[in-house]
Amino acid sequence: MRKILTALTCAGLMATVASADVARVEMGVGAWAQTPSGKISYTENGGTGSDISKESKETQPYVWALLKHPVPVVPNLRLEYTSIESTGAATGTFKEFTVSGGKTSLKMTQFDVIPYYNILDNTAWITLDLGLDFKVTELKYEANGVVIPGVIDTTYSDSTTVVIPLVYVRGRVEIPSTNIGIEADVKYVSYNSNTIYDARAKVDYTLDFIPVIQPAIEVGYRIQKIKLDDSSAGDAKVDLDFSGIYAGLMLRF
Repeated sequence: MRKILTALTCAGLMATVASADVARVEMGVGAWAQTPSGKISYTENGGTGSDISKESKETQPYVWALLKHPVPVVPNLRLEYTSIESTGAATGTFKEFTVSGGKTSLKMTQFDVIPYYNILDNTAWITLDLGLDFKVTELKYEANGVVIPGVIDTTYSDSTTVVIPLVYVRGRVEIPSTNIGIEADVKYVSYNSNTIYDARAKVDYTLDFIPVIQPAIEVGYRIQKIKLDDSSAGDAKVDLDFSGIYAGLMLRF
C-alpha cells in the first residue's frame, strides 16, 4: 500500500509540472438498470445453505461529484453513491437459521471516496486519472420464512458495514470538433481467492449553449463483481454479479 501511495504522489507531481491544472466541478445523477446473478453459500459446521439471486432487473439511482483543483501534491476528489439489490430463494442450513424455499433480499448501499491524480489532463484530447477508491459498503440481508431455533416461520435479518480499498483508473477521450466524450473507469482489488471490481464504460454529449454551466447527458454500461471465497475459514462464500445499462444527466462548472 505504501508503494502505491508513493507512486501516486510522484505521478501527481509529474502531471502538475507537465500541465497546470484548473479548478473544475462536475456532478451527475441517473439510474442504473442492473441485472443481478450468482449465489451466496454457507458451509461451516456442516451447513448446506445456498442463496440464489433471481435474474430480474432492479433499477436504482446513482449520484456522483468530482472536484479538481490546481493545488500541487494534494489529490483531486471524486465522490459516488449507488445502491444495488438482489432477490432470490434460499434452501438449506445457514449459520443461524434453516430455510426451505424462503425468499431473500440483499441490498448494498455504496459510498465511494476516491482521491486521485491527473496523469494526463486533456492532453491531445486524452485524460488519464489514477487513484484509490475507498468503497464504504453497507450490506443488509433479509430472509423470510426461516426456522430459527425456538422460533418458527419468522424473518431473519442482518447488516454490516465494510470499507474496501480498490485501485482506481479512469481514461477519457474527447472526440475533436464534437461535444462527444468516451470514458471508462475501473476499480479493482484481488487478494487470496477474493476478487472485487466495478467497471464502467460510457458516452456523453455536452450541451454548450449555456455560459459557465455546461449540462450533458451520459449513457453507459456498468458491471460489478463481488467474489469472496475464503475457503480456509470455511465461512460464507459470495459470488455475485450486477450488470446493466445506466443513463443520467451531468453538469460541469
